Parts: sequence; structure tokens; C-alpha cells
Amino acid sequence: MPHKGTPLLEVKNLSKAYGREQVLNGVSLTVAAGKTMAVLGQSGCGKTTLLKILAGLEGLDNGEVILNGQQITAAPPRGRGMVYLYQEALLFPHLNVFDNIAFGLKLKKMPDGEISYKVEEKLVALGLEQHAHKMPDQLSGGQRGRVNFGRALIIKPKMLLLDEPFGALDTSTRARMQNLFTDVAHAEGISTLFVTHDLKEALLMGDTFAHMEGGNLTSYASRDAFINAPETGVMTERDFWQGLD
Repeated sequence: MPHKGTPLLEVKNLSKAYGREQVLNGVSLTVAAGKTMAVLGQSGCGKTTLLKILAGLEGLDNGEVILNGQQITAAPPRGRGMVYLYQEALLFPHLNVFDNIAFGLKLKKMPDGEISYKVEEKLVALGLEQHAHKMPDQLSGGQRGRVNFGRALIIKPKMLLLDEPFGALDTSTRARMQNLFTDVAHAEGISTLFVTHDLKEALLMGDTFAHMEGGNLTSYASRDAFINAPETGVMTERDFWQGLD
């Protein structure tokens, strides 16, 4: 773990262009250990590009990425200690729920008994113990999402990168997944960068907050600062609903 007061993730002056299109403009942010930073921004603002660069799936033009005090700017994806999840739960269709969740542990050649213990524990935590032997095509969208989380969490990544992970779910399933994520994240001390276009979701998910627009990212010193910043739209939303009273 980083020294007390040192962020787990530090992103410094990160820039990226595709041809003449500048997608990220000197983005800097920090995420503390065990905390979730919610990044609010509309489609096309650069959120996904930011996460893909952090995950090592895209190159960058300038900047630094430091995780747990280690420079990982040029590290390959599997050497970063990060897991990137997005809307679609890309489960292995030929593996059941148990084996999907166990996949990362098997890659590490962990003993079978230890794998079974850890997977059973995760199934219970995610409310999936009755579905262990089902195949992905037998699951609901919310259940597939939980399996996807389980597969990511069981390998204990240093950082989760979540790209609108609940965006494809219906309203009630989305609310359940949001509650599940916050419960599990706090219980296991997970560090997360969570990007979303949904204002309510950002407020629900985040311990700290940022707003992204046109490739520029603004971080806020507190929840109140985020709420009161005109660019986030929180006050406009509040005024709208108060106007209906």
C-alpha cells in the first residue's frame, strides 16, 4: 500500500490525440486507496479513452501513470494491476458461473482447494450461490454483471476501472447493482475510477468527484464543491425538480 497521504493512483498531465482531434488535454487526477472517484461526463468527452490508456489498452502522447508508487506508464496491460470493465459483461460462454469467476485464479495456478474456497466465498457475497452451475446464456443481465464483478474482484486488482458498467441495465436492476457495488467496494476496500454520464449515479458511487468535458478534467475538493459547480448540472437539476412543487 502507498504511504499514508500518498494516492494509490496518480495521473499526471495525460494527453492523447487521434490525428488532429485532441481527445485528452493534460488530464491529471488522484485516487486514494480504498476510495471511488466518480468522473461525470457526456458521451465523447474522453472518459473511455482515459480508462483505456490507464488500462494499457491505448497509447498516450504525453503524461505519467503511477500506481501504488510505481511508474506504470509503459507497462503492458497484464502488468498494471488494473481491471477494466465496461457495459457489456464479456463472460466466457463455454464456462459456467463458477468457472468464469475462477478463471483468473486458475491462470495464477492456485491450488484447486483454495480456488474453490475463494470462489464459493465470492458467490455468496454476490448472491450467486444458487447460480454457480448455470451458463452465461441462462443468466439475467444483472446476474451476468455480478459474475463479471466477481471475476474481476477475486484476483484482487489494485484498481478497478469502470466504464458505465450499469448503463445497459433496466432501472431496477441498475439500482440493485449500484447498491451491490458500493457495499462490496466498501467491505473489501476496493479502489475505483468510475466513469458515468449519469449525474445521480456519480453522486451515489463516488467518494470523490471529477467532471470531464472536451478532454479536460476538473477534480473537486469535496462533494459540496462538485454539487455547487455549475458545469456538473447538479443545481440545475435541483432547481428543475423544485420548480415542479
